[in-house]
Amino acid sequence: MEATSTPSSPHVSVVICTRNREDKIGQAVNSVLASNYSSFDVTVIDQSTSDATGAVLRPIAAGDERLRYHHVEQAGLSRAYNTGIAASSGEVLAFTDDDCIVPPDWITNIVSAFAAEPDSDLLYGQVIPLAGLDDNQGWSPKLEIHEPRRLSRGDGWHIFGMGANFAARRRLFVEVGPFDVVLGGGGPLRSSQDFDLAYRTFHAGRVTLLRPEVMLEHDGRREAADWPSLLIAYGTGDGAFYTKHVRCRDVYALWLAVRRVFQSAWRLAAKTVLRRPGTEGPYLKGFVKGVRDSFKFKVDRATRLYVEN
Repeated sequence: MEATSTPSSPHVSVVICTRNREDKIGQAVNSVLASNYSSFDVTVIDQSTSDATGAVLRPIAAGDERLRYHHVEQAGLSRAYNTGIAASSGEVLAFTDDDCIVPPDWITNIVSAFAAEPDSDLLYGQVIPLAGLDDNQGWSPKLEIHEPRRLSRGDGWHIFGMGANFAARRRLFVEVGPFDVVLGGGGPLRSSQDFDLAYRTFHAGRVTLLRPEVMLEHDGRREAADWPSLLIAYGTGDGAFYTKHVRCRDVYALWLAVRRVFQSAWRLAAKTVLRRPGTEGPYLKGFVKGVRDSFKFKVDRATRLYVEN
């Protein structure tokens, strides 16, 4: 397949963070390496508790100099993102998960979207479940985007995004700072590092793009029994994310938090009356926990980041 580029095409660094997914990481990495874009590298940050992932990736890296593999001991998704950003050099950074499969034009579409919107700094693409994963017993998290959109102070804004498929210009992290290591999977406050980055992007007056053509497949099936604990984790991160910005005396963040709780509580009440199962109960339980646990950490108001204990 002919590589796609122009003389002005930026170099792209793809970052994949992984932990104990040796059964899926090889497929994810190989799908990125099959990209039709000409100028890119791939950095894998491995936080696994065994050498199984390294055993999969080291032979691939030996045969393809575009792949860089780093094993780190300390866990946490936000910490892994920050390590990957520091270990790479691309003007554009693209992020995907270790259980995702990207098409050959994934990087090309990211670069094209940024080129078409020079004032944009953050981008989210579609996350589509791998065919055959969803049935009555299990589902795969997904993110649908039906049309291109801009999110900013001037264009309108709302909480949106999913960490399985996003990209950013490197300059964004110079402007808004790194991922908050207290938030995110494996961190004390469990999730919502992506919403937090998106909100800090908005607060800094930057533009986020939603692009349906930046699509990938997610091999991330969750069984029905797994969803309550997953929703508690999502709620915990959301509660902690909103509360952090409220503690920075951000009235808009307070309004967003109140609206989110009201919407979830209203849906919970409606489904309770109709005797239908819902996801709101575990989410709200987690949200309350996230608000409470937020106060276990100090907040640096200047950077809008939690301070690690």
